[in-house]
Amino acid sequence: MATFILVHGSWHGGWSFDLLAARLAAAGHSVDAPTLPGMGGSEEELRAVTLDGWTDFIVARCRAARERGQGPVVLAGHSRGGIVITAAAERDPEAMDALVYICAHMLPSGLSRADFAAQSPRNAAFAAIVSPTPGGAGTVVDPEGAHAVFAQLSPPEVTESAAARLLAEPNAPRDTPVFTTPERWGKLPRTYVECTEDRVIPIADQRRQQALSPGARVVTLEADHSPFFSRPDELAAALISAIP
Repeated sequence: MATFILVHGSWHGGWSFDLLAARLAAAGHSVDAPTLPGMGGSEEELRAVTLDGWTDFIVARCRAARERGQGPVVLAGHSRGGIVITAAAERDPEAMDALVYICAHMLPSGLSRADFAAQSPRNAAFAAIVSPTPGGAGTVVDPEGAHAVFAQLSPPEVTESAAARLLAEPNAPRDTPVFTTPERWGKLPRTYVECTEDRVIPIADQRRQQALSPGARVVTLEADHSPFFSRPDELAAALISAIP
């Protein structure tokens, strides 16, 4: 038995992991899939969000899981959630036992998500469905275009419901560099679940990040950017295989 702490990606919430969480629970594991504070908030609330604040929030969830004593704590992040789990692991590596990056940003020390995007080929299809919030504190996604970019291999009835629940995403975490050290973040076992059909973080970008931060065990899924919708059984198996 293990406890999985699942950190969602941009514009999503903890609800995005419902299918995955059900499978992990059916296998006897505990799951905590919170929605990060400030998601979908007002301009003032979005502007108040920081990567440090999110890091504190997730570290607290990991510590609470550790105190409950429900087996090893596996911290997993999807997409932008990767920067959150990296920061959390650097903050308190004793609060967790393993990390899993689900087609996620696994950035080298000193780089931000925005920096990495600036160094990558422009993703026109993705950029076309993202726009700023009215006050500029965050971004939103056009729900009409979400399926084709985020989840083209996923069941349409699932992604239609998910698109209606997408939230405004704060800007600050994206612009904040993540710093790591070998003796903290670097000491934890890592698994990278790469998704070959991803249209948000293309497979070339996923593999470039793996090369920039070597040492992760790699699991390859023929999946879109939403493997929790398109390949929930395979994703659950990948997470379970990451239990140390």
